[in-house]
Amino acid sequence: MHNPLPLIKNAIGERELVFMMASIMALNALAIDTMLPAFPDISARFGLVNPNRVQYIIMQYLLGTAVGSLIFGPLSDRYGRKPILVGAIIGYVICALACAMAPSFEFLLAMRFAHGLFGAALGVLVISVIRDRFVGDAMAKRMSLVFLIFMIVPVLAPSFGQLILYFAEWRAIFRVIALFGLLVSIWALRRLPETLDPKNAVALSPKKLARTWATVASHRTAWGYMIGAGLVQGALFGFLNSAQQVFDVVFNARDFFTIGFAIVALGIASANFTNGQIVERFGARRVSHAALFLSILFGLLQVLAALYAPTSLPLFLILLTANMAMVGFIGSNFSSIAMTPFGAMAGAASSFQSFAKTIVGSLVGAAIGQQFSNSVVPMALGFLGCGLLCWFLVWWCENGKLFTRPGTTNTLPMSRTKKRGTEAPLFRVSFLPDQLIGGTDVGGMSASSSCTSKIPRPTWLRERLYTKYTTNPMAAQMRNR
Repeated sequence: MHNPLPLIKNAIGERELVFMMASIMALNALAIDTMLPAFPDISARFGLVNPNRVQYIIMQYLLGTAVGSLIFGPLSDRYGRKPILVGAIIGYVICALACAMAPSFEFLLAMRFAHGLFGAALGVLVISVIRDRFVGDAMAKRMSLVFLIFMIVPVLAPSFGQLILYFAEWRAIFRVIALFGLLVSIWALRRLPETLDPKNAVALSPKKLARTWATVASHRTAWGYMIGAGLVQGALFGFLNSAQQVFDVVFNARDFFTIGFAIVALGIASANFTNGQIVERFGARRVSHAALFLSILFGLLQVLAALYAPTSLPLFLILLTANMAMVGFIGSNFSSIAMTPFGAMAGAASSFQSFAKTIVGSLVGAAIGQQFSNSVVPMALGFLGCGLLCWFLVWWCENGKLFTRPGTTNTLPMSRTKKRGTEAPLFRVSFLPDQLIGGTDVGGMSASSSCTSKIPRPTWLRERLYTKYTTNPMAAQMRNR
């Protein structure tokens, strides 16, 4: 479903909006992935005895984004998306410059936290802007397009960081990141219109904000997909934290790291592209549930490969790329499903969900990364374990009904059988909206979503059944019983 922007002179087009949102999100990828080739240099510069400590550069940024997620969503619900977004990008630029001047590792970690704090707005408000324009499967499609363009940056970012290291020290990476942030802030300032409908503006109220967060946290479907997405992110962050060490230490292929990382990132990018083509046809739930099942399967294969072929780089890359592709299918769809119920409070809901997902993901990813000890077994177990836990959460929040598409598989009125108190369906169709049967669509969860049989849907039959059903007094009476 598409919600057109208000009429604004020289309003931004949908294509430019998608590219702009992807560019804004890409600033987060630049702040993380360009640093990976510099890990050995940073570790040597600050004399880190434990090489795993350098991973905290990633963890601190992620924790900062988690905390910042609680701030910028509510602010954008009150003051609008654009001023908060542009201000956050400027803060991002300042923190990047501060990181470039870090005199100690502890100061660098503190600035990385602040860097992530402002970087949080880049993810939260992109989702809110897209949610202002689209809902449901349409939102999932646009988010997939945003993620697809965004994923070009992780593919190239390590190589870009390595290129900078050929000509300058690691501090120059932060200066280049600041430059890109400055350019994007100018673009957003000049071209991005305000997407928040004035009637949806919410005054800042701690009590109301707490109630909003409580609403999001207590929504069974949203909670399950929110934490599930965090677990999947945790597996991804576990790889991200130890990726450079894996290629350098386990496979003795330090020079191949940027290429290997690009191959893995291409897996996610291709998944997001494919998801954008199929999600409106099959539904976000069916696509993401199938991807989660395959992710668990690939995780099991990764564990077996880590145990019985621990030094096979080709096998490692094939299985990791396949699993990362499943992460691509899961990520945008889980976010869309979890955000569906909260249109009028998209900013606060998105901020809380981003906070929860990132806290879970960063802590799980840090735990996986810190287990690195010259082996890929911890990483493989991380993918398998996170996949299994995520499957359980989705099964729980969906009441055991997986691979459904709520809102498109409904039941017509029930006819009474001879035995009083029992009912049986007259027949099933897969196209009547929930409102026709009194169903409740909350977060994509329908009261009538348990029917999954497929019926041909020619237009003449749809119109005839729709008319017959809505104008039949007996059917209306039975529907209201």
